[in-house]
Amino acid sequence: MPHVLVRLSGGDAVVEYDLSGSGPGVVLVHGTATSRLQWEGLTSALNDRFTVVAPDYSGSGGTTDHGGPLTLADLSAEVLAAADHAGLGSFHLVGHSLGAAVATHLAGTSPDRVLSLALHAGWVRTTPRMAAELLYWKEVLAADVSLFARMLPLMAFGPRYWSSAPDNETLVRDLASMISPGALRQIDVDLSVDLASVLGSISAPTLVLASTHDRVIEAAQQEALLAGISTARYAEIDAGHGAPAEDPAGSSAGSPGSWMSWCSLASHFPWRPWLPALP
Repeated sequence: MPHVLVRLSGGDAVVEYDLSGSGPGVVLVHGTATSRLQWEGLTSALNDRFTVVAPDYSGSGGTTDHGGPLTLADLSAEVLAAADHAGLGSFHLVGHSLGAAVATHLAGTSPDRVLSLALHAGWVRTTPRMAAELLYWKEVLAADVSLFARMLPLMAFGPRYWSSAPDNETLVRDLASMISPGALRQIDVDLSVDLASVLGSISAPTLVLASTHDRVIEAAQQEALLAGISTARYAEIDAGHGAPAEDPAGSSAGSPGSWMSWCSLASHFPWRPWLPALP
């Protein structure tokens, strides 16, 4: 597995990332308390046409660091370092949740590197309501990882997931085994998000992708992204906040309105800078 050394605000990190496929670059940025593994389905859908880079930022997976506080700029630097190490001069950028905030920061601070931007469940500034929920997450996670893992599907998944009668107990066990103690530091980054100053610098064609049943990110946040990014368009999918985990195998990748079909579309932005009618 490739690794790259990165200097962060609090010390060094060694970032681990997946690299597969060939063609134009696509960089995938995961969300809080997960890892690059959340992108396995999308990676499989893209790596026949693209060079796909999926890093673990600090607090997740195989990435190691100084163990201290993190900033959004730190996580953005880690993602950019992975892209550099993989030899990507410019690339399409896809982010989910905190990964969308990281991607927004990267696209606003290094606009010459980003060909297109897809932001699922992103936000501009953490509101008091969001902060209250995030602080609750921290308390639950610090007390009991298994309890936090049990909470995640209730919070993150939409009706389509629950109507399929999944084996939720297996999922809870899998989540509990995947969540790293570093997730607590990632939640601190969630609490600190304020991207208002970088939105105007984003020049890449941007897809603001919302989930109809998102209980975590307020709809006003999507409106703020659209208002702040001059190149942004909007789409909505029938899913909860955790759309990548809701359909990890990509079984709905070809269906209208699926998260994977929209993210795949975003990777074609320079050739197809339009969006079809929303489903």
